[in-house]
Amino acid sequence: MSTSCCGSDTPKQVKPLTPSNNEHDEHNHGEGHSDDDGHEHDHVDASSFKTYLPAIGSFLMLLLGLTFDHYFKFAFFTDIPRTVWYTMAYLIVGLPILREAWAAIFKKDFFNEFSLMSAATLGAFAIGEYPEGVAVMLFYAVGELFQSAAINRAKGNIKALLDVRPNTVDVFRNNAYQTVSPESVEIGEKIQVRVGEKAALDGEMISSGSSFNTSALTGESTPKNIKTGETVLAGMVNLDKVIELNVTKKFADSSLARILDMVQNASARKAPTELFIRKFAKIYTPIVFFLAVALTILPYFIVENYIFRDWLYRALVFLVISCPCALVISIPLGYFGGIGAASRNGILFKGGNYLDAMAKVNTVVMDKTGTLTEGVFKVQEVVSNGIDKTEFMQTLVALEQKSTHPIAKAVSQYFANEPLNYTATDVEEISGHGLKGTVNGTTVLAGNAKLLRKFNVAYDTAIDSIVETIVVVAIDGAYAGYVTIADQIKADAKSAIAAMHDNGVTQTVMLSGDKTAITQKVAQTIGIDIAYGDLLPEEKVAQVEKIKIDQSRIVAFVGDGVNDAPVLALSDVGIAMGGMGSDAAIETADVVIQTDQPSKIATAIKISKATKRIVWQNIGLAFAVKAIVLLLGAGGLATMWEAVFADVGVALLAILNAMRIQRMRF
Repeated sequence: MSTSCCGSDTPKQVKPLTPSNNEHDEHNHGEGHSDDDGHEHDHVDASSFKTYLPAIGSFLMLLLGLTFDHYFKFAFFTDIPRTVWYTMAYLIVGLPILREAWAAIFKKDFFNEFSLMSAATLGAFAIGEYPEGVAVMLFYAVGELFQSAAINRAKGNIKALLDVRPNTVDVFRNNAYQTVSPESVEIGEKIQVRVGEKAALDGEMISSGSSFNTSALTGESTPKNIKTGETVLAGMVNLDKVIELNVTKKFADSSLARILDMVQNASARKAPTELFIRKFAKIYTPIVFFLAVALTILPYFIVENYIFRDWLYRALVFLVISCPCALVISIPLGYFGGIGAASRNGILFKGGNYLDAMAKVNTVVMDKTGTLTEGVFKVQEVVSNGIDKTEFMQTLVALEQKSTHPIAKAVSQYFANEPLNYTATDVEEISGHGLKGTVNGTTVLAGNAKLLRKFNVAYDTAIDSIVETIVVVAIDGAYAGYVTIADQIKADAKSAIAAMHDNGVTQTVMLSGDKTAITQKVAQTIGIDIAYGDLLPEEKVAQVEKIKIDQSRIVAFVGDGVNDAPVLALSDVGIAMGGMGSDAAIETADVVIQTDQPSKIATAIKISKATKRIVWQNIGLAFAVKAIVLLLGAGGLATMWEAVFADVGVALLAILNAMRIQRMRF
């Protein structure tokens, strides 16, 4: 059964996310559970044919009863036999509803959808309108089944995540591999992952490398090649060969466990629209009860030829029409469907409230390194002066291999897959300048232009205007050339900015700790509106605070580093790059992009807007139809059949509309 119309939720907008072991969903049709009002709900498996048998049996009995009433008109089908026949048809589907209503009344909750349906249908029986009483209860039960099926479908993408959780892992202990539970493995232990198996824990690749299916984590079907020293995340499926990993995180802290916690807690964070509807239903339902009572009694004092049965019938119609099922069912389902659709696209929303907020975003502020760029420095250009380029790079790499500086490491990777024929000795690191050493008998200087000036080496001063990080080289006192080092812009960064502008983002801002010249060049290349460089973490916070002074700005901040966590918390919507992002950033964020693709920001906005549009379509449909039929019912122009359409029919249409988001392509 669904939860009570009158249930209420308290938003759980907690930063950072508090892990939970229980999946809380107010429309959970799995194991028996209690809703917010404490109502116990039965297990409903919408995929089982047996679940539909009571509704099918009730429908066939109703159909036969109507045939006996209006076509064959058998003499035996009158009075007691007729009453018993329709009562049986009613109880087949009505008993669970009556049981729910009684349980609620016992707990002093008198006004909910179960009591509305029970009062309306029992009233119909009391005045002899048996077929209509059966029809109302039958179609209400069918609506419940449709609701269950829709929710099961909405949960499909999320349940797929639960299915990727490995139950065992092979860990190397006592000179042999032992099969144990992932929870028992400690950081630093070695585990083995066979072909076709899922990695149970996050770890560093010890083996030469392999190809992995990452779709469970990222939504991307393209395999990912991971080499020695790189990170393998729990949930990735090994495709090529048996590999060994050095465990870097306990299971509870792994990427997979973190994702599961985020998804499992998502339904507990209600969107403002959802919270309003639930509060509205809690007030609205008792008002409807008393209006129905008034509609039965008041006409006695103001209408000539008052007939109690007619006015009671109108009140019962009024009760059926006014049940807020369509709203209470379809709105949470819409948000749940949006969370599921986002999950399928590698985007994790931590709650329906963030879906709502994302739909309003008009300003996106982004970090540069790791968000719009790969976060990996590489040699971009090699310019040699009077020396063979290969000889020049062999000399430079031999020297740079003796340093641990990030720029030196980037240069050292130039011949990562080729043999190095040169060797450096007597290497001296000159702070703030670069390196000095001997390579194959020649004195080599490698660093910034200040290093060459320090040793009075003449060089082409045009290189002083180069924006990128540069390593200038001198061999035996003569200028030999330079290399530029830069972070690679992500392949989809430019299209991501264009897509954001196409989806209602009026301003894009980039904040970076990198030097301003590089920041401005990246911004111009990909189409960022405003960019600031040379920023410390606290200066990033100050910039976002300045933007937020304008109350019309709904700000989303996108980042991946530990230093981005304060800005993520400050923004209206914090978005973390989850594939390579830091734990602090992922925990603080409201939305996590598992693929590390900036283009997914626009996808998240599209999904949010589609969800909001569907939710408001359902609200408008429900209120419009109910208002019309309520007026007709109060005036005696609508029968119980119209009431069934206004309640269950609209609920079914709203459910089908909410399910559309799961079939949309973004």
